[in-house]
Amino acid sequence: MSAVPGRPKQARTAAREGEGTPVSAAGPSQGAKAPSGGSDPHTVGERGGSVLPDGVQRVSALLREKGHPCAPVMLSDAVRTAQQAADALGIRVGQIAKSIIFRRKEDDVAVLVVTSGDRRVDEKKVEALVGRIGRADAEFVKRSTGFSIGGVAPVAHVNQCVTLIDRELFRFDEIWAAAGHPHGVFQLRPQDLERLTHAPLADVVQPVEVPVESVALQTTLARARQAQDATQPVPSPCNSVCRMDEASGWCAGCFRSIDEIANWSRMTPTQQRDVWRLIEQRAQHPTSG
Repeated sequence: MSAVPGRPKQARTAAREGEGTPVSAAGPSQGAKAPSGGSDPHTVGERGGSVLPDGVQRVSALLREKGHPCAPVMLSDAVRTAQQAADALGIRVGQIAKSIIFRRKEDDVAVLVVTSGDRRVDEKKVEALVGRIGRADAEFVKRSTGFSIGGVAPVAHVNQCVTLIDRELFRFDEIWAAAGHPHGVFQLRPQDLERLTHAPLADVVQPVEVPVESVALQTTLARARQAQDATQPVPSPCNSVCRMDEASGWCAGCFRSIDEIANWSRMTPTQQRDVWRLIEQRAQHPTSG
């Protein structure tokens, strides 16, 4: 899935430690451009500013060492949740690579799961891969990674972590991750995350619940195509959703009016197929009624 254009609402620059002139983490002529859409967008090193927080300095140094072309961006507001980060960057929440830390009970090692922002980690799946885990408190996260909760980067930890990458991140061409501080983020591709962390891809998230109405819609559209086959009996439009929508006057499940539902059994196959054509049009354009 392609990235969504956007831009941080605001960003500020920051200098490298011990220097008066800010320099991009990717080098003087490089640096990730924040998505378009906000005000005052710029990357670390574009113009004057304050000294980088320690955590962002570590991330910047590692990205520079690994030849990563995208420098961290310092946002004007803290982004401690995936939704806040997505809103600030003008992207989908799924494009946020959020870092979830667990404590492995066997040896007290930190387990880092880098997952898509619109997914929830399935702890049983993680345990099947790394052993029994428990929740990590703020002190454990800070001691294990060197970062505070809300700014845990997927790289540059002070101690080695067991890392797993959610394969759901590969739905997107472009993702953004925390850069070691609640104000800091950096851009990368899912493939870059693999390269930078040397971590395996894994199925580590809970199944996505599909709304009943969505399932009913797909069933209805499939039956609509079947209904046009004159060699087959005309299927009934009824499904598991039986609720009239006041705005359209149609059933929310089968997209028929009250009269069409009441008269269905008395219609000829030709008339039923005519109704199916209307159902298909309404299902594809549900707000046009």
